[in-house]
Amino acid sequence: MTVARIEARFAALKEEGRPGLVVFVTAGDPDLETSLEVIKGLPAAGADLIELGMPFTDPMADGPAIQAAGLRALNGGQTLRKTLDLVRRFREDDATAPIILMGYFNPIYSYGVAAFLTDAKMAGIDGLIVVDLPTEEDPELCLPAMAEDLAFIRLATPTTDEARLPTVLRNTSGFVYYVSINGITGSAAPDTAAVSAAVTRLKGHTDLPVAVGFGIRTPEQAAAIGATADAAVVGSAVVSMIGTAAAEGLSGPDLAARVNAFVATLAEGVRGARRSAA
Repeated sequence: MTVARIEARFAALKEEGRPGLVVFVTAGDPDLETSLEVIKGLPAAGADLIELGMPFTDPMADGPAIQAAGLRALNGGQTLRKTLDLVRRFREDDATAPIILMGYFNPIYSYGVAAFLTDAKMAGIDGLIVVDLPTEEDPELCLPAMAEDLAFIRLATPTTDEARLPTVLRNTSGFVYYVSINGITGSAAPDTAAVSAAVTRLKGHTDLPVAVGFGIRTPEQAAAIGATADAAVVGSAVVSMIGTAAAEGLSGPDLAARVNAFVATLAEGVRGARRSAA
């Protein structure tokens, strides 16, 4: 289904008249089986789309929480092949929740682009966010991914000006990911007025949904972002909770239950966003 699954989810959200919640977790964090338990519970907890981080040794755009999550996963033996297998196992019980892989190009390059795209599609991946591939490198991965009907989701930032924006959006599909702050993940809270203006500007250039992430840590912040954006993305706050729970000795269903209870509060905040703004 690939791109169609993402499009169907945003169409359903529009029909419901509410923004969506996108939840980021790192594949294999803190271990493979616990990670699967967390991911399996996300849709029921209220996550509309799932971003699954591909652990990498040099995550330049990620803050301390996601860096630590990646390190936990790598230390546990997580690989890109195991990440695809994780999605394959998730798909045994869930054929509708969109899953986007997010990360860096190096692991994909090492895997082999053609083989990766074939395996990702077979596993049930719907789209890719690859933060270190600019539009000038579209032939490397973006165009082959789109040829396989995998969404290639671009990041737009506060520094993406009017001259650059059409280039950024040219081969974007699925949705546009607006980075609400200048800096790494989890480093600051977003300015909701600035985000609202940015979303309005982006929608003047594209018909794609706009999801906003970086710095959203609470149900209240998620609701504020959801008042104007098509979706709010929460990552660092969720992976921080995973790290804390793992440090306390939790794993498997116990850890997943704690994390997804928090996700449920985020979902409640997002679902109330438009009502609060009305």
